[in-house]
Amino acid sequence: MTATILDGRALAKTLRAELRAEIQAFTDAAGSAPTLAVVQVAGDAASDRYARSIRKSCDEVGITFAHQPLPADTTQEALETTIRELSADDRVSGILLQLPLPAGLAAAGAVAQLDPLKDVDGVHPTSAGLLVQGLPCLIPNTPAGGMELLRRNGIALAGKRAMVVGRSNIVGKPMALLLLQQHATVTIAHSRTLDLAAVVREAEIVVAAVGRAGLITGAMLRPGAVVVDFGINVLADGAIVGDVDFVSAAEVAGAITPVPGGAGPVTNVMLLRNVLQAARALVL
Repeated sequence: MTATILDGRALAKTLRAELRAEIQAFTDAAGSAPTLAVVQVAGDAASDRYARSIRKSCDEVGITFAHQPLPADTTQEALETTIRELSADDRVSGILLQLPLPAGLAAAGAVAQLDPLKDVDGVHPTSAGLLVQGLPCLIPNTPAGGMELLRRNGIALAGKRAMVVGRSNIVGKPMALLLLQQHATVTIAHSRTLDLAAVVREAEIVVAAVGRAGLITGAMLRPGAVVVDFGINVLADGAIVGDVDFVSAAEVAGAITPVPGGAGPVTNVMLLRNVLQAARALVL
């Protein structure tokens, strides 16, 4: 068996075109474009690259990008004040706090200052609570992207056994909840799960989100399983791989996301979609 490749790059291109049209319609009706404010504490090169990538993505679809850089030695008070002011600013549709923060700054305290209606990363406790209850909210972008890949590729979830390997608050747990909302029977595995291979082999949908290169192999999969790999791991030679050993898994799975080029590109579009959703909520 050779798996169908769930192509995130192709889907992201389609989604951006759709979103660009929706944003143009919103801008025409509202008189101004949605605005994304990105709060970034200086000192991390990866964070700099991500901010540039977000700016480019915003430009492509018609979202106004508002960069809010803070010095590397910023205080907790200054960080929280910045977020509170952006939350109160009617011109700002959505707020993204670049994480992780430097040592000495508490992410929980900063996130608490976010207006949940502007929480486009879905990290506020209110956003998490709404998701648990199945109520409308801004969903974390990575699991939202994974669900969009499954939906657009016509993969049925109702009644299927789904295994989510990873229990983080921004990927594993929300992905499990989203699968549950689509009537899958969901199990979460983690670092203390005994005999991981045995429990993964029972699943028809396997989601990997642990940050360990090649943790899940083809030998662990049920033949025909659908595999969504959220892992992004950089090897010593600079190669980027997922949490799933792609070569062996692709020989067993029915469908699989590659890394790179799978869930990642769609994740970025989900952030932009959340900005539009937040903008719409603010003008109602």
